[in-house]
Amino acid sequence: QVQLVESGGGLVQAGGSLRLSCAASGRTFSSYTMGWFRQAPGKEREFVAAITRNGATTYYADSVKGRFTISRDNSQNTGHLQMNSLKPEDTAVYYCAARSPALRNIRTSYDYWGQGTQVTVSS
Repeated sequence: QVQLVESGGGLVQAGGSLRLSCAASGRTFSSYTMGWFRQAPGKEREFVAAITRNGATTYYADSVKGRFTISRDNSQNTGHLQMNSLKPEDTAVYYCAARSPALRNIRTSYDYWGQGTQVTVSS
């Protein structure tokens, strides 16, 4: 079992930046693939980004490519999502997620979830 806590959300104007953090406890973060998801009001939860255990491979939704960067610091059991050039359509609750590596869809299949942090982008 691993526990995840997101932080860093807030209110920002369009074109601005935010950096989200995901702190993991219970197991060393290096044991898990990590991902970020978001859910806007009235919308399905959607995949944002993912990163493998050693950080060698990253994945992004088309909607955030070139604007968001996922990273991890395994020595601190922490993941990050740097969000630049934010748009109003990025407004959502952002969730950190983790899983043990497996032959599953890295864009959908996770076992552990944080409580979420609100990101609001105004125009």
